[in-house]
Amino acid sequence: MNFSRKNHEHHKTNRCFVSKNQLNYRFIFLALISVFLISTGFQDLNAQAAKKNKIRLKADYVKIMDGESYLDITATSKIEKKNTKVSNIDLIIYNEFDDEKIKLGNILTNMKGESRFVIKNLNAIIPDSTNTYTILISFKGNDSFKKASKRISFKNADIESKLIVKDSINYITATLTDASTNSPIIEESLTVQVQRLFRPLRIGEEFNNTDENGTIVVQIEEGIPGVDGNLTLEVVLSDNDDYGTVKALVNAPLGIPIVDESDFDKRTMWAPRNKTPIFLLIFPNLLIFGIWALLIYLIINLFKISKSKI
Repeated sequence: MNFSRKNHEHHKTNRCFVSKNQLNYRFIFLALISVFLISTGFQDLNAQAAKKNKIRLKADYVKIMDGESYLDITATSKIEKKNTKVSNIDLIIYNEFDDEKIKLGNILTNMKGESRFVIKNLNAIIPDSTNTYTILISFKGNDSFKKASKRISFKNADIESKLIVKDSINYITATLTDASTNSPIIEESLTVQVQRLFRPLRIGEEFNNTDENGTIVVQIEEGIPGVDGNLTLEVVLSDNDDYGTVKALVNAPLGIPIVDESDFDKRTMWAPRNKTPIFLLIFPNLLIFGIWALLIYLIINLFKISKSKI
């Protein structure tokens, strides 16, 4: 009797041991499966991230005196070893200052990967303690491209320009100053040029450096043609590290009057559709009506022949 009881207890102990081992094996098996699934998920995420292309953002600050200020932004990406313009991506523009960030707006890139963000009021943007404005351009990323950002910093500069006459010779004078401190900016190169449709015409020296008063004086050459004798002169601080690009425009009635001989608005071969030459409207239509008349005449005759046979 005691032997049977001991045997029963022994079998019971073995069953408990086996069931515990089974639970341990199942736990280990489930743990391995979980680790495998998690690692596979991370690999998929890494693979998806690796497939995304990097975006390079480029931004230039431009200020037009008595006009608007804006950022010219370009988004490119190297896809299959080729630099490609990235279109239709949403860019967020922020004003950063003293560890704070204020959203200024959103803008989309066009088909050329370009966009222009107009700064409606520069005084509404807050500079830091050094009177430097910092703009953050941010892209949050999407299914094709990784997130990217670009910071651009600039100070506010002014160009005051006017026409003067000295010894019967026409000059343009311009003064470059820091708008925050109202102090002259010396030893900076300004470009003077005549505004043209495709490429401006530079006048004066190649480099016109400002003097101790931040001023340059450039002679306006004679014989420059302009519509009705009017010239639009540009004084440009170009792509400066501290101030970006600043441009002042001056209207000068000092050119040689030219007659606009353009016949773009006349009925010529190179005119727009609504100015098509009359002969191109008449002769093609006559040919079309003649062909249709001939076809109708032949059909009528065929119908008469078929009737006469009946």
